[in-house]
Amino acid sequence: MDDGEIPPAEMCSLREVLDLVGDKWAIRVLVHLGDEPRRFSELERALEGVSRRMLSLTLRGLERNGLVTRTVYPEVPPRVEYTMTPHAGELDAPLHALSAWAAKHRTQVAAAREAYDLANA
Repeated sequence: MDDGEIPPAEMCSLREVLDLVGDKWAIRVLVHLGDEPRRFSELERALEGVSRRMLSLTLRGLERNGLVTRTVYPEVPPRVEYTMTPHAGELDAPLHALSAWAAKHRTQVAAAREAYDLANA
């Protein structure tokens, strides 16, 4: 398959990864976690527009899928930190690259959408 086509097995794996991190908040959470632990309140402040419930659900899903570890420290009040698991850490560079691409091309994508919507209205 040297014509640039992705083999079916790789496409399936890619779809599985996108299913794990492809919702609105998961990638943003993982990008903010990076390589250091973060508390819930830190993530909440960093992710403008996320509700406490949605952040909680996103973190729970990432934890369930083995991408995030939740650590509760026996202190008063309890301290809870979230970190990326080692294999999720391998996603750090690709996720930052996607974020940079999105920021760089935001205006072009918006213009293309607007032109498409006008042409197909």
